[in-house]
Amino acid sequence: MYKIAVIPGDGTGPEVIREGLKVLEAVAKLTGFEYQTKIFDLGGERYLKTGEVFPEEIFEEIKKFDAIYLGAIGHPEVKPGILERGILLKLRFGLDQYINLRPVKLYPGVETPLKDKSPQDIDFVVIRENTEGLYVGEGEFINKGNENEIAIQISRNTYRGIERCIRYAFEYTRKRNKQKKLTLCAKTNVLNYASDLWWRVFQEVAKDYPDIKTDYAHVDATCMWMVKNPEWFDVIVTDNMFGDIITDLGAIIQGGLGIAAGGNINPQGISMFEPIGGSAPKYAGKNVINPLAAICALSMLLEHIGEVKAAQLIENAVIEVTSKKLKSLAAGKMGYSTSEVGDLVVKHLVG
Repeated sequence: MYKIAVIPGDGTGPEVIREGLKVLEAVAKLTGFEYQTKIFDLGGERYLKTGEVFPEEIFEEIKKFDAIYLGAIGHPEVKPGILERGILLKLRFGLDQYINLRPVKLYPGVETPLKDKSPQDIDFVVIRENTEGLYVGEGEFINKGNENEIAIQISRNTYRGIERCIRYAFEYTRKRNKQKKLTLCAKTNVLNYASDLWWRVFQEVAKDYPDIKTDYAHVDATCMWMVKNPEWFDVIVTDNMFGDIITDLGAIIQGGLGIAAGGNINPQGISMFEPIGGSAPKYAGKNVINPLAAICALSMLLEHIGEVKAAQLIENAVIEVTSKKLKSLAAGKMGYSTSEVGDLVVKHLVG
C-alpha cells in the first residue's frame, strides 16, 4: 500500500493533477498495486486566505508518505519567491531531495524546434544537484539603495554534496545502459573554486566506474551542443544553477513544457515528482491545459517506488497519444480538452 501526498497547487495545477490521478487509478487496477492519496491545499489560495505558506504540522505529516505528486506552485496575486521558497525549497531542502532528475526525451509525433532531429536524437537525462549552490540563499547587500550598492550571492558547494550527486549520476548512467556516458557540465576555466571541486570529485568517483565513459563540457558549450548535436549526450551531471538553466533548454528541444516532467529525489527518503511548467494561471479553469507532463511525472513516480510495469504502460500510452492523436502540445491547440487527453491516456494503457 503506497501512500502518495498530492499537492495540486495553483493555477492549472489541480487540472493536470486530476488527470494524473485518473491515470493512476486505471493503471493500479491493471497492474494490481494498492495506494492511498491525500490532498494537501498548499499554494497561493491558502496563503491569501490564511497568511500561511507551509504549516509545520503539514510538513511533518508529509514526511510519513512514500512520495509526493505536485501540480504547480505560483499565484499572480502573491509576490514571486514567497511560495517558491516557502513550499518548493522547503520540500527540497527539508526532505534532502538532493537530486533533480530531468529526462529530456522527444516522443514520436511531437515537434521539436531543432531541424532534422528525431526521437532517436533527443533522449538524454540531466542530473542536477538540488540542495546546494546559489540556491542556498547565502549572501548580503552592502550599501543597499544607493549607487554604491553591492549584492553578494554565494554559491556553496560541499565535497559531500557534490560526491553524492556525482555518484548517483554514475549509478544512473550504468542502470540506464544506453551510451554509458556521463558528461560533467561546469565552468572550470573561470569558476576556479566551485567548478574545480566538481571536476576533482568527478575524476575521483569515476575511478569506481571503469565501465562508464566520462566527458566534460563547459556550460556554455553544453547549451550549444544540446541544440546542435543532442544525440551526443546520454547523462549530464551539473550543479544547481547550471542545471536549472540547461533543463529548460532541454524542455524546449523535447517539445515544450507540456511534455516535460521531473523528479526531486532523495534516494533514501521521500521524493517529489512534478510537471516542469508553471501554474499558467491564464489557462486555469478552462480545461485546455496539456496534462501530459503531469502524467509523465506520475510515470516517473511509479518507476521510482518500484512499479516499473505501471510506469512503462503509462509512457507507452503517452507515446500513442502524442504520435496519433494530438494536433499540438500547446494549451488550447491540442484538438482535445484537458480531461479528454487524460481519457485518451487511460484508453491506451491497454493498447
